[in-house]
Amino acid sequence: MLAPSLWIGASPIVLASKSASRRALLAAASLPFQVEPADIDERAIEQGLAEQGATASDLALALARAKALAVSVRRSGALTLGADQTLALEGQAMHKAPTRAAAAEALTAMSGRAHRLTSAFALARDGAILAEDSDSADMTMRALDAAQIARYLDTAGPAVLASVGAYQIEGLGVHLFASICGDHATILGLPMLKLLAALRGLGLLAL
Repeated sequence: MLAPSLWIGASPIVLASKSASRRALLAAASLPFQVEPADIDERAIEQGLAEQGATASDLALALARAKALAVSVRRSGALTLGADQTLALEGQAMHKAPTRAAAAEALTAMSGRAHRLTSAFALARDGAILAEDSDSADMTMRALDAAQIARYLDTAGPAVLASVGAYQIEGLGVHLFASICGDHATILGLPMLKLLAALRGLGLLAL
């Protein structure tokens, strides 16, 4: 006998992201989904918004919208979920490090200081945004010397290039922090409580 489902949508959510963390969060909440990454020029969007004085929160929402819309126009009738995460250190946006040296520079800059992660989502269907929201978490990194940063980078390996800030809090990145203030799902890249509220508002959840 099949377990009852909380999802009452006509079809699964289409997740416009390759993120393993976002897939795990949706699966843990028993939300059915398919994965179809969006193909957008994130750097071009960021540059345009930066010239307009956009905040990191503005940027996260804009990228989430762009991803959701890009996939929704090619998946007729499907509910598409776009998501993005930004990191701001004293108001300045940081990006994924392209090299180990860049990762070391980022960690040196964040050492002993607090930064803010903002995760945003957007839900779209047929080229129209149905709901969107964001949430932030404040992360205070331990004071790290060059040897400790090098040891972390040696241990974590190529994974440091996969996430903004050169860490994954659900993995070895947890060793880097002195304190964290914020929702765990938001830190992983998807504000689940706000997403679930939006899905309930759209009449797509039975709970």
